Formats: sequence, structure tokens, C-alpha cells
Amino acid sequence: MVYEVRQVDISARLLGVAPVLLVEDVRAAAAHYREKLGFEYESFFGKPANFCIIHRDGCSIMLCQTNDKQSIIPHYRVVDRLWNAYFWVDNVQQLYSEMQSRGATIDYGITNTPYGIQEFGIQDLDGYDIGFGQIMD
Repeated sequence: MVYEVRQVDISARLLGVAPVLLVEDVRAAAAHYREKLGFEYESFFGKPANFCIIHRDGCSIMLCQTNDKQSIIPHYRVVDRLWNAYFWVDNVQQLYSEMQSRGATIDYGITNTPYGIQEFGIQDLDGYDIGFGQIMD
């Protein structure tokens, strides 16, 4: 199959991305991310509250409460060792120490991967794996 490469005038840029995670309890999930991972949030949306955007260092995750627990499926249950979100960081060692001291549930400790990344992973209240990695020099 041959793909055609087109020249496109790109005048609009993507400014960020926010994975959306289905959670059992949006208030508990947001509090967990604040206390254990250092994220912040301003408010909850919906009546009753069912949505929150958490953020840290210009990165965001959207948390959406669901009444269907069966719809909360961490990716690693479908594909072995796959995260639901992955963040690139500038000091993986320091972030790892911070999250350990906050009492985050460490899924796996700092690892030097064969693909040139030093990374670690945590698991949140709903079982999602969140990865944090730094390109090794």
C-alpha cells in the first residue's frame, strides 16, 4: 500500500492532551490524585458531581464518574503492562521520591527500559496504571 504525503499548511497547533478516566467516585479519585500524586483541581461539575479536571505542571487528566463499575477497565487487563496515561518528566528520580513520600501506590519502581526510558508506574484508586518516564541520556 502506498501512502500519499500531502503538504498541509498548519496554522493551528495542539496545545495539550487530557486522558479521560472513568472512576467509581469522582470526589475520592480527585482527592487521591491531589494527596498522593500532587495534582490540583478547582471544582467539580454536574449535579450531583460526576466530573473533574485535575492538573499538574500543565498536564491534565479528566475524571468522569460512572455508575457502571464494569466499565472501569484498566488497560493492563486488556494488554499486559499497558498504562492508561503516561507522563514525560524532567526528573524521574525526584518525582519517584516525592510520590513515595506521599504514599502513592507504586506499581513498579524505577526501571531502565530497553527503549531508552527510565520510568516508574503508580496505580490509582480505580486500578489504573499511570506511568512517568524520562529519556535517558
